[in-house]
Order: sequence, then C-alpha cells, then structure tokens
Amino acid sequence: MHIEPGVVDAAKITLSYATAAAAAGYGGLLALRTIREQGAASLAVRAAAATAAVFVFFQVLPHFPVGVSEVHFILGSTLFLLFGAAPAALGLGLGLLVQGLFLAPFDLPQYGMNLTTLLVPLFAVDMLARRIIAPGTAYVDLRYGQALALSTAFQAGVVAWVAFWVLYGQGVSVQTFAAIGSFGAAYMLVIVVEPLADLAVLAAAKAMHGLRGSGLVTNRLHSPA
Repeated sequence: MHIEPGVVDAAKITLSYATAAAAAGYGGLLALRTIREQGAASLAVRAAAATAAVFVFFQVLPHFPVGVSEVHFILGSTLFLLFGAAPAALGLGLGLLVQGLFLAPFDLPQYGMNLTTLLVPLFAVDMLARRIIAPGTAYVDLRYGQALALSTAFQAGVVAWVAFWVLYGQGVSVQTFAAIGSFGAAYMLVIVVEPLADLAVLAAAKAMHGLRGSGLVTNRLHSPA
C-alpha cells in the first residue's frame, strides 16, 4: 500500500498533511477513550506490541510491487481485534514511521498519504465492528463471516485510498485505471489470508486465559461489551 514516490508531486502533496492530521486527531480521541477504559500503561504496552507487529508485517512478511503501489500483508483487522482501535492506530503509524526513518527514507515524503491510507480503513473497521458484533459477543467468539467482513472493510479501504491518491496525483486515464486495477486485484488476495489469520489468532487467544484482564490486549477480546 506504499504510495510510490512521484505519484503525487510536491505541489499537491499538502493535501496528505491535512488528511493525516485529521486521521491522527480522531485516533487521539480513541486513545483518550482507551485510557479511560484500561489506563495509559495498557495503551502504551498494546501500542508497542502493535508497532512491533506492523514492522514485521512490512519487513518480514512477503511484499511485492504491483502497479502503482506495493502489496503488503498488513493484518489491520487482526491488530484491531487483539489490541483495540487506538493501539492498532498507534502501531500502524509508528511502525510505518520506523520503517521510513531507518529502512526506507524515500517513503517519508509520502508518509501523510500512507498514514491516511492505513488509519481511515482501520477506523471504518472499528465502526463496522460495533454494527455487526453483538454487545454480548467477545471477539474470541467471532464467526468466519464476521472476520471476513472486517478484513474486507480494511483491505477495500486501503485500495480505495490508494486509488484516490493515484487519481489525485496522476489524473484520469486508461493507464491510471489499469495500474489501479492491477494493484486492487492483487491486494484483494490478502482477503483470502486475513480472516483465517484472525480466526487462528483469536483461537490462540481464547486458550490463553492469562491474557484476560491483563491489559496486554483489549478487554473486548475475552469479555462482552
């Protein structure tokens, strides 16, 4: 999902600063809610764990360039289900930043675009979860269809934002749509993997009773809302 350098030129890239700031501001509100629910220490620990996971997703799991961007196995719904929306958002933002600072400095000018592309779909997953998961259901008891819906929302959101940045930067043309189409088709393959990863992680978490109430994961993982 990394936006390639040059897709959006310097004259237009200012928009990404505004979208990233708005996404970060909303994430800040979620962080305050998380602190009220489980405390600042829990938020910090979960954010650190999510950051480490995101770094692994970017650097260790397979990733390859397709069309206008790169396909990564960024398991956004998995992060959400384990850690909650705010820690997952912090993990995505910090993991992306660490990668840019130490391994891919050429990506730093695109940081605002990449941050927006990751955070807005994550927030959509948070909102969708409130609609499709009953208050009396712990995340470890999710069905495959629910995990698939969350994964699809995240990955489709990533593709939609990549398409927006490419059309914004390069304009409408046959070549642009072809490049977006090839990227989108490849990225949707992640949907095959992510729900299975979600269910595998949730099954493991269900067996680890010591996590309940530990502050290392979101309370909703084991306890109904």
